[in-house]
Formats: sequence, structure tokens, C-alpha cells
Amino acid sequence: MHEREGARLGLDYAYRLVDFDQLGLDDAALGAVIAAAEDHGFSGLNVTHPFKQSVVPFLTELAPDAAAIGAVNTVVFKDGRRIGHNTDSWGFAESFRESMTGCGLDHVLQLGAGGAGAAVAHALLDLGVAHLALVDTAISRAEQLAESLNERFGRRVAVPASTDIAFALSSGVVNATPVGMAKYPGLPFAPGLLSPRHWVAEIIYFPAETALLRLARDHGCRTLSGLGMAVNQAVRAFELFTGIKPDKAAMTRYFAEGGP
Repeated sequence: MHEREGARLGLDYAYRLVDFDQLGLDDAALGAVIAAAEDHGFSGLNVTHPFKQSVVPFLTELAPDAAAIGAVNTVVFKDGRRIGHNTDSWGFAESFRESMTGCGLDHVLQLGAGGAGAAVAHALLDLGVAHLALVDTAISRAEQLAESLNERFGRRVAVPASTDIAFALSSGVVNATPVGMAKYPGLPFAPGLLSPRHWVAEIIYFPAETALLRLARDHGCRTLSGLGMAVNQAVRAFELFTGIKPDKAAMTRYFAEGGP
């Protein structure tokens, strides 16, 4: 979608995948990869799991959105600087506003408190969630994110002692974990916890139909796939890379036809 929009605008635009698994790279090679991209004249990088927080020490500065969230998904190389941005948070919020109007926001449960989770949690609170419950396999990570969010938004975030009770209290559930990705198949929670009264939001976009979304639809839940967030964050990233505002409708079509 990046390259096709670049071509439509008459730009000499290339978008290349740097997959650590395919290249046989250890995560510790992140700094070297960033330096190599900068040396080879890249305009910037999109950053995905698991590097959205570990990329920060390799950057010169953070834009206000990334600094507030503590995670980066877009790096811009400019005038010898490496500037970290976060377009995930806006991307999720915009997707939610477009597709989930009328969903209850009093109590929401979010699974995952990593880099993507931090961005989504900020988006949910900006959207007006009154009480956000954070659950993560690393309890300390959830607690740290909750503390940071409460400092910014007031006492609206908690780490529940019981996931079962959090499900019972919540009207909506958001999956911000990698569970459900092609690399990490499965469900992020026990299927019996979900009920038809929940709405369910997913941030994973590959595959487009995760096991969670299938389960939610089988229950009759209202659902939000990760495709909207993926396109929205790309629209913002494209503008950061080029200085040109792209056509969101065109990029949405390109994504549906062929991915990033």
C-alpha cells in the first residue's frame, strides 16, 4: 500500500520488509539494522513487535505522542536525527471511531501492556473509557503502564486481581497481545470468558481473521478487526516519511488487495 500510493503520487518510493526471523537476525541486532537503514538513505522505518519499546534507546528524540506513550512504531531520519513517532494510538482511535460508535466505554478490559498495548491504552482513554483494566502475562509491566496512564489521565486504570472478574465487569475487550498472529496462533484468554454482551477489538492484522475474531463473531459480539488500525497508522507514517498527505481510501483499497 505504501509503494502503490507513492506511485500514484509520482514518487520514487520503495517500502522494504526487514524481517529478523527471515534474515536470521537476533533481536540484539536492532541498533545495527537502524544504523544500516540510515546509512543506506532510508527516509525512515516502521517498527513492529517486539521492538516498539526497545527501539527507543537508539533514537535521537521522541515526538510528543511517542514520548507520552513510551513506544515507537515510526522512525523518521531527518538532518542527522532519528525521530521516533507513534501513529498506532491515533490509528486505533480513528478505526474505533469509524466502526464502533455506540459501544459501551464504562468498563473496558485490555489484554497486553507492551508497546502496542501502551498505544492502544492511550487511545482508549482518549476515546473516553471510564475504567480500563489492564492484564498482561508480566504483571509488573501492566502495573507500570497503569501507573503511567493514571499520572496522565487520572485514576482510571487498574490491574485486576482476577481476569474472570474483569471480564464480568467489562462491556468491551481489546486484544493488544501478539497472541493470534500467524507466529503466535491461539486465543489470548480462555474462550468461556467471552459472552455475547461484549464487544471485541483486535489489533492484529495478519491474519485478518484471528481466532479471537472468529470466536467473537460466533458469540454474536460486535467486532473490530486490526485492519483499520493498520491502514490508519500507515497513512500517518506515509505523511511523516514524505511530507505529503496520502489518500486514505486508496491506501485502504491497496491494503485489502495486497497488504503493506
